[in-house]
Amino acid sequence: MGTVTASASEIEKAAEVLRAGGLVGVPTETVYGLGADAENPVAVSRIFQVKGRPSSHPLIVHIGSAEQLDEWVRDVPASARLLARHFWPGPLTLVLHRGPRVPLEATGGLETVAVRVPDHPVALALLSAFGGGVTAPSANRFGQVSPTTASDVRAELGDGVDFVLDGGSCEVGVESTIVDVTGEMPTILRPGGVTREDLEAVLGYPLTVPAVSRVRVPGQHPSHYAPSARVVLVEPEKIVDEAEAAQELGHRVGVFLPASFADAEVKAHAVVPVPRSSAAYARGLYGFLRELDQKGCDLIVVSLPPEEGLGLAIANRLRRAAGPRPTV
Repeated sequence: MGTVTASASEIEKAAEVLRAGGLVGVPTETVYGLGADAENPVAVSRIFQVKGRPSSHPLIVHIGSAEQLDEWVRDVPASARLLARHFWPGPLTLVLHRGPRVPLEATGGLETVAVRVPDHPVALALLSAFGGGVTAPSANRFGQVSPTTASDVRAELGDGVDFVLDGGSCEVGVESTIVDVTGEMPTILRPGGVTREDLEAVLGYPLTVPAVSRVRVPGQHPSHYAPSARVVLVEPEKIVDEAEAAQELGHRVGVFLPASFADAEVKAHAVVPVPRSSAAYARGLYGFLRELDQKGCDLIVVSLPPEEGLGLAIANRLRRAAGPRPTV
């Protein structure tokens, strides 16, 4: 994990901002969140305004421990308690039935709520100092690249966030895995920092990852996690040819170069070598996209990794980054 610089006095100040209905940039192990008091409908509504996020898109409520789960939700099945015991604190979000403490503003009007316990010392210290739940979607404009450093948050939201806690660079780098446990069988609604294989090992049976969720959850917009540059997906063996052809056509091309092409010479505006380790790739993914934007690329050529382990989450994010952009 990156260097943690937030002091005890800064954490207490952040808690005071939350109590006053303000918004705080919160480091977690996945990405930085834009936090508000989960029980304050006005503060929660401000998150949507600052992000430009549709109010129908639910938020995740962050709590301090698995022992607090029953304070926020009802009808907790055995599968949810098993997953919480194994993976909390950690990058796993559980969708359960909303308890009375959770306002409908936080759930997009749904009777279900997404809950997790973050695995980051600064986030946990803030939750302890604050004493309540914190709704915290990623601290970026809606649909754009998620922030993985405090400076990303400041650059993205500016004065829209009242205070930013610096907890260093995020260790996981992609959002949490979301599992719906309100049905007969748990279902993965968003791949993330806990792998499908690890979940299945704990539960003892296979999990589905439906293309279309029956429950609205974060991160399911067709275009999401997207840089300013257009993202194009190609087969791995075609990545050099496609990148060079686009460069020849006058694009300022950024290319994610797979490790298997590490020695290739690519005629492109900018090249990002993809780490061999899927954990390192996930950790660096959003930073790579931001880097190519900052270098002035207008097109990013990338291939999907094998969809196993963290590769499933990386491929999910890249598909949405390449999704159809909303027209203005």
